[in-house]
Amino acid sequence: MDAETIALVQASFEKVAPIADVAADLFYTRLFELDPSLRSMFPADLTEQKKKLMQMLTVAVRGLSRLDDIVPAVQALGRRHAGYHVKPEHYATVAAALLWTLEQGLGPAFTPELKAAWVEVYTVLSTTMIAAQRDAQTTTWVAMAKAPAQPRALAAAGD
Repeated sequence: MDAETIALVQASFEKVAPIADVAADLFYTRLFELDPSLRSMFPADLTEQKKKLMQMLTVAVRGLSRLDDIVPAVQALGRRHAGYHVKPEHYATVAAALLWTLEQGLGPAFTPELKAAWVEVYTVLSTTMIAAQRDAQTTTWVAMAKAPAQPRALAAAGD
C-alpha cells in the first residue's frame, strides 16, 4: 500500500466522518440486503454496533500510515470474529456493502481510482483479520483435541 493510496482513503474518509450515522445506516441496510442471513449475527438494536463500526473504521483509516501499529488491533478484531461465527466469505459481502456505502456518501467523488484505493486497503485489513480468525479457530481446535476426554458418566453428572 503506497502513500498515495493511503492519502486517497484518508481524505475520502474525512468527508464521510461528518455523516457517520447516515453512513452506518446505509452500510447495515445494504449488508442485510446483500445477505439477509447475516442479520442474526447482530443485536436487534444496532445503535451500538453502528458506533463500533464507525470507530473501527476511523482507527483503521487514520492508522494506515502506521500499519504496523494497527495490525495488533486488526488481528484482535479478527480473533473476536471467530466467536461470532463469521465465515471468510462474509468479508466479501462486507466489502460490497462498504464500497456501496462510500459511493452513496461520496457521490461523484467516488472515482474508480478512489474505489481501487479502498479495495486495496480493505483487502489488506480483511486478509489480516481472516488470518487471525483462522489462527484463533485452529488454536481452539488444538486445545479441544488435547483436552482429556471426560467419561460419559462424569459429563452427564456435570449437567
